[in-house]
Formats: sequence, structure tokens, C-alpha cells
Amino acid sequence: MRIAWLHPFSLVSLLALTSPLQAEPAAPVAPTAPTTASVVAPAGNTAIIPVGKLERDFYDWDQRHAAVLAVKDQVKPQVVLIGDSITHFWGGPPNEAKGNRGKEAWAATFGDLPVLNLGFGWDRTQNVLYRIQQGELDGLIPRLVVIHIGTNNLAGTKNARANTPAEIAEGIGTIVDRVHEKCPDAAIVLMAVFPRGEKPDNGYRTKIKEINEHLAPIGKRNGVTLIDLTSKLTNADGTISREVMPDFLHPGEKGYAIWGEALKPHLPKH
Repeated sequence: MRIAWLHPFSLVSLLALTSPLQAEPAAPVAPTAPTTASVVAPAGNTAIIPVGKLERDFYDWDQRHAAVLAVKDQVKPQVVLIGDSITHFWGGPPNEAKGNRGKEAWAATFGDLPVLNLGFGWDRTQNVLYRIQQGELDGLIPRLVVIHIGTNNLAGTKNARANTPAEIAEGIGTIVDRVHEKCPDAAIVLMAVFPRGEKPDNGYRTKIKEINEHLAPIGKRNGVTLIDLTSKLTNADGTISREVMPDFLHPGEKGYAIWGEALKPHLPKH
């Protein structure tokens, strides 16, 4: 009988193919520590990172930004208001068809002073930083800048997470810094965040109180005055009336009048 001899390597290969049950399982691989490149850093404070439009609202955000850039040099404002819809709805250029909710208070407060309204509905601190970065204050020489922003940072959406009171205060402080850089000779009135929600036990009240506590040191910076209207916008029992804020968030004519009276001592004199 003739025997066919297999090459040693062929024999090993044949055994491997025909006897899978005899193979030893592979030793488990010990997990390795992730490299620096593979670690995803936790998100930083989004309230200080400039970003453009985040939310849809009753107006076109980009068009309003373009309108500001088009009109600001014509207005040559002595007063600039920076904020969200609370500021947006008050009035002034660039004109907002659905704004002017405090027309009488605007006239009584500012008279013929040239004022530029940089209030944008639904804006958070990061949106304001973006708008400043994109030139809304460039070339302006206002004597007073009024800042009221932060309440929208408390709301989380699919487009932006909610911020903590400390983060929001940092965002507001960064805005103050940017305003100083762009308008070094302007005085700054920093408004404590207005109360919201009809009753004092509303969940927003505690967070807003904490934001405002964090704003206290910012209000002591050179050239900055902090004004807190909480006690004037609320009743003795802490509630907010519809006369002052019809939706318990945005001022009505009476609410804007309260704000205006607080600003009058700080307005530039002719």
C-alpha cells in the first residue's frame, strides 16, 4: 500500500480545520486605559460660548441682526439696550411690528435720546456674545449700555441645554467684559434678572434669585451699576400682577414704566 506523507504544516492546517472543538479559547484581552484622544471632554459652560440663532420665534432672527447692523450707525445711540424679548418688546430702533409694548414708558424714559434696542426674542447669553462678536457694537460710542439677559438660559430645548445659575452669571459677566472692550467709555447698568411666574413658589424664582446673588460681585466692577427691580415688579406677597407682566414674564406698560423710572437717574444728560 502506498502512503502519502503530508508536510508538517499541512497536517497542522488540516487538524485546525477538522477539529475546531480542540482549539483553546482565546485569552481575554485586558481593557486598556483610554488615550487622551479618545476621551470625550464634558461640555463646558455653553452660556459663554458665542452662537447664532438657536430658537424659532415670532420674528426672523437673522433679519433683525441685519437690521441692527444697517441702522446702528444712523442712530448713533447714546444709550444701547442689550437683552432678550423683554428688551425687544419695549420699542425703539430697529422697529419691531409686534413690539412697542411699552410705548408710553419708552417716551417717558428716553424722550429724544437716541437709543438702540439690541433685544432679541428667545436669546440666551451665548446669542448676545455672538451678536457682539458679529459687530453689533462696533463703531458705537454710547454713554450708557443697559444689560438684561439670562432668563432664557434656564430653559432647555433640543437646541441648547439649560444652564445653572452660576453658569448664567458667568455668561452675563462675560457680556459685561465684551461691552467694556467694545465701548470702553460707556457706563453699564446691569439689571438683575426679572422675576417670572405668577406666584413666589414658582420654580423659576429660586433659580433667578441665585443668578442675581452671583451678579452682586459683577455689579461692583468699575463702571458697572447693578439694579434689582424684584421688589418693585412684585406685590407685597411676592406675586406678580397681570398689570405689571401680563404673561408673568414680559412687562406690560406698567412694568416698563417701573423699569424706565429706575433707569432715569443713570441716563446721559443732554
